[in-house]
Amino acid sequence: MLSKLSKSYLFAICFIFLMLISLKVPTGCHGFEIGIVVSPSTLNLESRGGVVTVHTNIVYGDVDHEDVYLNGIAISSWKADSRGYFVAKFLMSEVKALAESGNLDVPGENTLELVGYTTTGEEFTGSDIITVIDIDPAGR
Repeated sequence: MLSKLSKSYLFAICFIFLMLISLKVPTGCHGFEIGIVVSPSTLNLESRGGVVTVHTNIVYGDVDHEDVYLNGIAISSWKADSRGYFVAKFLMSEVKALAESGNLDVPGENTLELVGYTTTGEEFTGSDIITVIDIDPAGR
């Protein structure tokens, strides 16, 4: 029969062993999903707009701001909205170039995916569907 002191030592050794194992076992980094809304929701290739804005539901301070992409396009600028959430801006000319290279259906619905990393290195993703058209605006 083990004494109280022996049981305490055995418990401590098991606890330390389990802690060491948990440090060595790699945990899969699968990232997590966030909600996004892309604006404009209809992208006219003939428009003169300057940016595509992506509103998120991830806290501004949690994002590694320079490591964010929309369908492979690097972020142009960023800010926090009035609720403290991260807002990403991408040059519209670069998003339009996706259509010109055949990577977006014109006309059609397309999924845009935002990919980024938190300040702790976790990947996050979010997607939204926009419509892409190529119509000459009236009055031009």
